[in-house]
Amino acid sequence: MKILIIEDEARAANQLQRMLTACDFEHELLSIIDTVEDTIQWFKSNALPDLLFMDIQLADGLSFEIFQKIDIDAPIIFTTAFDQYAIQAFKVNSVDYLLKPIQHDDLKKALDKFKKSNKPNSIDPAILKQLLGSFQTTPTREGILVKEGSGFLQVKISELLYCYSEDSVTFGVTLGKRFIINETIDELFDSLDPNKFFRINRGQIVAKNSIEKIDSYFNHRVKLSITNSRDQEFIVSRPKTSDFKDWLNT
Repeated sequence: MKILIIEDEARAANQLQRMLTACDFEHELLSIIDTVEDTIQWFKSNALPDLLFMDIQLADGLSFEIFQKIDIDAPIIFTTAFDQYAIQAFKVNSVDYLLKPIQHDDLKKALDKFKKSNKPNSIDPAILKQLLGSFQTTPTREGILVKEGSGFLQVKISELLYCYSEDSVTFGVTLGKRFIINETIDELFDSLDPNKFFRINRGQIVAKNSIEKIDSYFNHRVKLSITNSRDQEFIVSRPKTSDFKDWLNT
């Protein structure tokens, strides 16, 4: 059984492989891909796998965007940290969906469902549009609860300058301080207003009002000067540069 994992967190991809082995699911891993753009290119030059595991939020956008560029006539098991109410449509367009953190029993049920399926399920264009709309609504989150000493502190989202991931730990930075956020960079970004925050690469999120200067950078990228940058470099990845420029104009 040839499988493809589309997931932008290496730890999550590795954990999924271990769980597949624990479920006695015999498989050959073709590749692990972490961006929309790389996934599109992979399918253009490779045969379809027997089964896909596809995260929703990838390093350069939503995985649903892949289906706007190419047809994938293969069974898909989506993985996501989003609440169930937003992903009911998966039931008619994929083998199954798994909520993160993935549980052994849920994975086994999804695999059993896949084994019983007689034909691949394609993504209906109308449902795809519905899914994209569901995940592009503006979040209403206003604060982040962070630990400080023996207690807790609520940081206002409006005070965030940028966030970044380092050694699997997510940090947030305001004018006054840096603090640890008990969420993955994916989970955090999914809860932020996309009009005010942009994920410039796999590990960094910046607030629009924190950008002081934008300079051209090699390989068709741009480099940002950010308020209170704490000796960090902020370089927009090449696949995101065009979207970033469009975002600044909104």
